[in-house]
Amino acid sequence: MLLLIGLANAANFAFAGQPGVESAPHGLERLLNFVKLTFVDARAYPVFAVMFGYGLVQLARRQRSSGATTGAVRRILLKRNTWLIAFGLVHATLLYFGDFLGAYGIVGIICTLFLLNRGDKFHRIVLGIWVFEALYVLTTAAQAVIATLNSSGPAHALTNEPNPSLAAASYGAGLVDRLHEYPLHTASVVGFIIVVWLGIWAARKQILENPAAHRTLLTRVAAVCMGFTILGGLPLALVGADWLHVDEATVDAMSNLSHVSGMFGGPGYVALFGLLVSRITTLSLPVRAISSLGQRSLSGYLFQSVSWMVLLAPFTLDLGHRFGSTAYTAFGCAVAVWIVSVLGAYAMTKRSYRGPAETLLRRLVY
Repeated sequence: MLLLIGLANAANFAFAGQPGVESAPHGLERLLNFVKLTFVDARAYPVFAVMFGYGLVQLARRQRSSGATTGAVRRILLKRNTWLIAFGLVHATLLYFGDFLGAYGIVGIICTLFLLNRGDKFHRIVLGIWVFEALYVLTTAAQAVIATLNSSGPAHALTNEPNPSLAAASYGAGLVDRLHEYPLHTASVVGFIIVVWLGIWAARKQILENPAAHRTLLTRVAAVCMGFTILGGLPLALVGADWLHVDEATVDAMSNLSHVSGMFGGPGYVALFGLLVSRITTLSLPVRAISSLGQRSLSGYLFQSVSWMVLLAPFTLDLGHRFGSTAYTAFGCAVAVWIVSVLGAYAMTKRSYRGPAETLLRRLVY
């Protein structure tokens, strides 16, 4: 999932805007745009929302098993999420406005106060909410179909919405811009509490601890949710690849569909990986290495932002404009940085080192 996050954020840095795609693609750029808009954009980060909710329950469960009282568990979770907000503020100020740590910290506090200690019947509410979300996606899809059928204006290419902090000519100017952009971005993603809540429900059922016993459920979730998220992103992906030509109003309708259907990528990808884990019988070197990065995902996430700043910012190496294709450069940087982070995480595992960000957070909380 950090690879998918890297593909999204590296492109945002390289194009200094979102969704970070080539507006006039040629050759393989068309395929890169298509894959990114179908499987990555608005589809990768909801996975971390599901896993964040899952982790809240696991952390609380571990604390209770060690003898901590309900009040003590609540204080630890509140403290941890408060520090996540602080991490997010520093991350957004110094590196990248599109931070999610602060938003997850806010959501974590809300969940700790109002959701974690509720009973099973209460948590079933989230399943009903997701049914309504599915109906909303279907309604949005119908609107996109109607807009496509009525499309009559000039063809409108998919363009990037600029982010001033990513296009800033100096670090100081970018820092000021990030201070303006971060609060709005954080407010826009706090609504992911519905995705986090689904992770809480799944953790209470211990679905990922024993995926083989829940294979039928995971298969259904993967099929339905990935179906929603792929089909919902497909129309915009065809426009982004320059294979479908529609007017501006239709592009806006497709963009809205892509966004609202993206949240289903969270449970969809989690279910897919649960099914994959249920079939793994040998902890091979690649599995151990990737797992090492998963255990240090906070450090891996922050390492990516440092890398994008060094490799892609206009006032540093600016690799996105030094080569023939910004799309190719962003893709290459994302894959390379992810590989380096996997190797680095595995080296940390061999030395029994938790990871710099994880170590710091643990010391601050405990």
